[in-house]
Amino acid sequence: MRITRIVASAATAALVGTTLIAVSAPAQATETLTTTTTLELPYLNPEVATMHGDDVIVRGAVTGSDGGSVYKGTVTLFAITSSNPAGAPIATVPASGYLSFPDLKVTESMVLKAVYSGYAATSTYEDNYTPSESVVAELPVTRKVVMKDKGTTLFGKITPDYKRKPIKVEKKVGKKWKKFKTFKTKSSGKFRFKLPAPRRGKWHWRITVKGGNGFVPWQTVGSTYSYRTAAPRVSVD
Repeated sequence: MRITRIVASAATAALVGTTLIAVSAPAQATETLTTTTTLELPYLNPEVATMHGDDVIVRGAVTGSDGGSVYKGTVTLFAITSSNPAGAPIATVPASGYLSFPDLKVTESMVLKAVYSGYAATSTYEDNYTPSESVVAELPVTRKVVMKDKGTTLFGKITPDYKRKPIKVEKKVGKKWKKFKTFKTKSSGKFRFKLPAPRRGKWHWRITVKGGNGFVPWQTVGSTYSYRTAAPRVSVD
């Protein structure tokens, strides 16, 4: 019996000692980490301008100097346009290693920038994160051009704000483009004009709708040709 009591006392002493060690363990220290914010337009062709009214997907990320994703704080997407050169916030989302902003319906050319708010730790189990901004992403936008063809006649509509405005047509001569004719839209923005076609071979054309007022120029190329047994045709890219 005495041996049992001695063993029990030893076990109790060991348990007390273990408890004291756990209580006296040092707390986690808060660190201050710098951050990097990135922004991208993943599904756009950089060689082709977006058209007025299109939806654009915007993605991004916030990472810390430790290499991990940042989930504290918020990220705001700003748009700088000709009508608002100071810039304006258009969406705010929680910080993340994979930012997904709401789809952006574009109305004019703009420059986009993502701004991370930073974060101040509220306990010793959190870290501080410094604010950061992304590199700007340019988003050129053209007016909306709807163009159809029937034979060698082209018709359609250009919006917004393109009433009685020019549509420049150039013909390719050798390796150079030379002015052929300038047509104008109606007060509604609609247009209709006919291009000539050769008896043999093809003639190549370049059609341009000018920019301005927050838009970049819109441009396309095409060709006209003839069949012996059919009416002349136009092909527009």
